[in-house]
Amino acid sequence: MEKVTFLGGGSFGTALSILLANKGYDVSIWDRDEKVVDEINLKRTNDKYIKGLNIPKNVTAFTSLDKALKESRYVILAVPSHVIRIICENILSKINKDAIIISIAKGIEERTNLRISEVIKSVLPENEVVILSGPSHAEEVALGIPTTIVASSDNMDSAKRVQDLFITSNFRVYTNDDLIGVEIGGAVKNIIALAAGVSDGIGYGDNTKAALMTRAMTEISRIGLKMGGRLETFYGLTGMGDLIVTCTSMHSRNRRAGILIGKGYTKDEASEEVGMVVEGIKACKAFYELKEKENISMPITDVLYKVIFMNKDPEEAVLELMEREKKSELL
Repeated sequence: MEKVTFLGGGSFGTALSILLANKGYDVSIWDRDEKVVDEINLKRTNDKYIKGLNIPKNVTAFTSLDKALKESRYVILAVPSHVIRIICENILSKINKDAIIISIAKGIEERTNLRISEVIKSVLPENEVVILSGPSHAEEVALGIPTTIVASSDNMDSAKRVQDLFITSNFRVYTNDDLIGVEIGGAVKNIIALAAGVSDGIGYGDNTKAALMTRAMTEISRIGLKMGGRLETFYGLTGMGDLIVTCTSMHSRNRRAGILIGKGYTKDEASEEVGMVVEGIKACKAFYELKEKENISMPITDVLYKVIFMNKDPEEAVLELMEREKKSELL
């Protein structure tokens, strides 16, 4: 069996490591937190991120990048989007050129507006890159609850290899050659999940959330098409599918943070309460700047940015959306 290394011992990295270990792979996890590493190795649990896990013995955790990456054929970046570049820089001299780099992060890089795959390629140009995305909460993957995701790449042979790597009877992996669409859908849905949480925090109901999620599909498609994605991708697993799961589940850290913001918390207070990186906050800033630069209409992103970064009252933000100039739904 080929060796697989996860960089990041968080919830999703740990869940996927269990999946691969159960398939018989030799799995390494790197994390800078010694407590997480010791807990995985000694107790076979990772209660900081998911309670009640039973991590197989063929998963070994390290604080040393060199040891974790030794002879690894697949390297999974299980870290937040804003640290992807620095992680890639740190492993540049430690991996083979034939190692496939797999990212499960969702977002775009602030300032450069590069997609995650573009960030990775800019640092590791000789390695193939595959993006894994789709409606998949780590807590459910770890329990073996039926889940479907998508593997996408500029090199579909690599995407198919990753499909084979992860696919099980409970974890179905599709391929999609629309890398742009897959990445944009996964990134923008974090913004909408945050907005859905704000709606819940205010106390609005199902009518509001249904309207928000439906109009969000227009917003996702609009910027996704502008960046070169395909419409059908946004109505697939990495667009609509991911949007549904993150807007409706309490597993979603973006939704949980949004609920707190809707109740009056600041973005920093909400992030601290959630206890993990809230990708939607960073994505909101990045896509707000991008839509301003490209002159793209993204009204939900626009008002959410004002709530998060300009202290606009959430209820006033909703009123701003509702009182915009009347128009046809199809425009």
